[in-house]
Formats: sequence, C-alpha cells, structure tokens
Amino acid sequence: MALPLVAGVDGSDASLVAVDWAADEAARHGVPLRLVYASLWERYEDAAPSGSPGRLSEHEMAERVLGVAVERARRHNPDVKVFAEAVPEDAVSALLREGHNASALVTGSRGRGGLAGLLLGSVSLVVAGRARCPVIVVRGDKAGLAGSHERILLGAGEPAAGGEALRFALREAGARGCTLDVVRAWRCPAHETAGHEERASALLDTLLHDAMADRPKAHVRRAVVEGPARRVLLNRSAAADLVIVGARRRSGPLGLQLGRVGHTLLHHAQCPVAIVPQEV
Repeated sequence: MALPLVAGVDGSDASLVAVDWAADEAARHGVPLRLVYASLWERYEDAAPSGSPGRLSEHEMAERVLGVAVERARRHNPDVKVFAEAVPEDAVSALLREGHNASALVTGSRGRGGLAGLLLGSVSLVVAGRARCPVIVVRGDKAGLAGSHERILLGAGEPAAGGEALRFALREAGARGCTLDVVRAWRCPAHETAGHEERASALLDTLLHDAMADRPKAHVRRAVVEGPARRVLLNRSAAADLVIVGARRRSGPLGLQLGRVGHTLLHHAQCPVAIVPQEV
C-alpha cells in the first residue's frame, strides 16, 4: 500500500490552506491523506481545574479542528481517502514520528499560536529541518498555491547531495504534467579567474544525466544563472507552483543542514517549498 501524505493541522488559517493543498497533492499521486492534530492535552487537562461552563476542553477542541479539516479536505477533493487522528504529543515529535511512514509531510507556514511578526512557525521550521521524508511548507501567493503556473522549480545542488531532490522534482512534474525548471546558480568572486559558469553547467549535466535516463520524456529545462542561489530561487519562485531544494542529512540529533538557501525560501518564497533530505 502506498504511504500516505501526512498533513499537520491545528485550526489556524494557514493549516486549512495546507489541507486544501495536501488534498490536491494526495489526489495527484493517488495516495491517502492523513490529517494529524497533536497536542499535550492529557497532561494539561489532568493538571488543570475544571473548565468554565461552555468552554471547550483541549481534547474537544482537537476533535472539532479535525472534523473541520476532514470535511474541508473531502469537499475540496472528493476522490481522496482522508483519515484523521488526534495524538497526545507535542506537534514536532508527532510529525517527525509520522514522517517515518509518510510519502511526505505537509505543514502550514504559520501555527495557531504564531506571533504576527513571525514569517514561519517554529513547528514548520523544526520539522523541515529534522524530518526523514520530504517536507512541504505551504505558503505563497494565490497563483502559486493554485498551481496555475504549471511549473516546478528545483534548486540544483551538488550531484552527491541532490539526487533525491531531483527524483522528487521529476515525480512532482510528472504527476502535474508540467515543466520542471532545474536551476544551478553560480558566482565568480572578483579575485578569481573565469570558468565558474562552465563548472556550474558541468555539475548540472552530471546531476541530470542518470535521472533523465529513467524519464526520457520529462519536460525539463536547465539553466545556469549568475548570482546567489537564495536570491535566484526566491525571484523565480514567483513563477512556480513549488520550489524544491535538497538538504544534507547527517546522523545525530542535529538532523538536516538546511543552509541559508532553505531558510530563505521557507520564510519568503512566493509558492510552497519542499525540503528533500539526502543521506550523505
């Protein structure tokens, strides 16, 4: 059985937008959608005095939030099988555990308790930096969220650390029937000699060679662009439905190395962002 797509929900507007996006994504790939609400309500409710009349307990709130999310997902895309569960666990731990049996994790860009000045919720950032499966943070403008650009954008890293991200990008483009733009940024410091563009192009060719052998009909456009990668990808995210970058995974508690490119996109991209781990 295909692994489900897992989306974290908490009742915030951002999480409901993520539910809509996840329902479409699950339909594209023909996988079930699992909605998860995580909260430590058991700990809080055991320690707290009885609530005031008419006030929902945290457990009741969880059931209500999940009910709204399930109804929304089924209404948004009736063909998707939707399952839901409330778990007595902190959100980060719950989603990281769910990621061991998920095709990908989906989160909103802001949580229910997010402060107005924050660009990205802490749960989304930590999960994107530690999960063992791809994580998609749903953010951006209406065109990017709706998938109307018909274009996927991949920031191409080093061949040894970018294979999984490329394969993920090819699957996404294939499922959507759209173009995949693979971009490699390069810079030439003033004190160095020329040749950086040629090396960037050669690295891009190496990355694409093996993956494209299995998908000869994929519509892929390659580009090498001068400039900082985070600026190049951020600018191009305005014309994409999803921007994808790889992240190196190392053993130990530190998890992924997102780098400045990943952080910039997660906070500022104009479309959803996928972080794809690569074992190194």
